[in-house]
Amino acid sequence: EALKASQNTKLKIIGMITEKRERKGKIILTVEDLTAVATVIITEKSSKEILDKARMLLPDQVVCLSIVKARGGILIADDIILPEIAKKTHKRAQIPVYAVLTSDLHVGSIKFQREAFNRFVLWLNGKYGNEKMRKIAGHVKYVLIAGDIVDGIGVYPNQIKELSVKDIYKQYKLASKFLEQIPDYVEVIIIPGNHDAPRKALPQPPISEEFLEDLQESRRIFSLGNPCNISLHNVDILMYHGRSLDDVMSSVPGMSHSKPDKAMTLLLQSRHLAPLSGGKTPLSPEHKDFLVIEKVPDIFHAGHVHTLGYTNYRGVLTVNSGCWQEQTEYMQRLGVVPTPGIIPVVNLQTFEMNFISFVYKDHGRLTLQP
Repeated sequence: EALKASQNTKLKIIGMITEKRERKGKIILTVEDLTAVATVIITEKSSKEILDKARMLLPDQVVCLSIVKARGGILIADDIILPEIAKKTHKRAQIPVYAVLTSDLHVGSIKFQREAFNRFVLWLNGKYGNEKMRKIAGHVKYVLIAGDIVDGIGVYPNQIKELSVKDIYKQYKLASKFLEQIPDYVEVIIIPGNHDAPRKALPQPPISEEFLEDLQESRRIFSLGNPCNISLHNVDILMYHGRSLDDVMSSVPGMSHSKPDKAMTLLLQSRHLAPLSGGKTPLSPEHKDFLVIEKVPDIFHAGHVHTLGYTNYRGVLTVNSGCWQEQTEYMQRLGVVPTPGIIPVVNLQTFEMNFISFVYKDHGRLTLQP
């Protein structure tokens, strides 16, 4: 209908972006739906807000474009409307119960921070840290691990040189020895990442009992798929490892590993965990798209990029939980500077966040965030 409309007609179209080009200050989009393909132009005379929005768009992203039919059948966009999430008010726990958000242990790597993780486990048991830290530990009921429990085998070039354990079964056995020391009253919930044993294509199934046998014999653990939605004390949490963040960061100007919360915000705006296909993120063809963000969470928790970051976007506490692995040669080549050994702890009643460092030089540094 837009293509058949008369000149100066204003209307809105919804479609998928198949191509984006920037030329002489203008941005040219190729947009398609089930019936047709159209070219839409954001001119150099558009407002900075519209141009910035256009530069953030990803191939394969579904958007709504407010357009004007110009002379010669050209479609000019005067606004870009993303699927977006509605503003929401946090659902809260009735009691002061805390959740630790963490990810990317990479057990089996020579860069795994064994001593820092040991201090973390001691803290959960009330045996490490000052009085305030121990008080927080006493309220921790959940430890949520967003993937990459182990370093895996053959995930990136020359990885074998940086492995202390070169058998994935033994890597999980070693991980079990650390995780089984977490107090029994603390619920541990894990999902896989791209270094873990399940298939790499999203959505990933849970890590199977075959690898978690030792851990399940010693304590209860919840092994879920990636991504997954969980509810803890009435608080809705979306857990996702975060593989597609690489694609977002490499495709959108201004995105970087040092600010993972910006890329996570774009996923929320897109209402999809992997809006770009054909990149580094393998996707499984399923009968239903399980990566659509249908239900807006109270907390969006991811990992993968190894850098700590957080924001509150439209009422959604958005957290990338860092890692427990020092910089590898591969990270160095990619320019990734990790922030290992620091955990975000969220009070599910107040949504107050604390960041606790277990890196030796920090001696259990505690940082409070509102």
